[in-house]
Amino acid sequence: MGKVATLWYTIGFLGQATFGSRFFVQWIASERARRVLVPRLFWYLSLLGGAALLAYAIHRRDPVFAVGQGLGLLVYARNLVLERSPRTA
Repeated sequence: MGKVATLWYTIGFLGQATFGSRFFVQWIASERARRVLVPRLFWYLSLLGGAALLAYAIHRRDPVFAVGQGLGLLVYARNLVLERSPRTA
């Protein structure tokens, strides 16, 4: 395997690991609070992992994978914007 292929596999696996780690972050936060929580870090991990997976999907020329990741990035970014907005009761 060449250096370029190794680089892209590394990007793909790190993206997958980052994206998957968000579930552990959410689980631990919920266990500590004794209620369901989605911490801000969940959305940052979603963005970072999703961006790496989108880059990998584009490199692989996989439109199905790329569209799924690209649309997901919009949702994650929007949730961060909503999370930062002042809340009204």
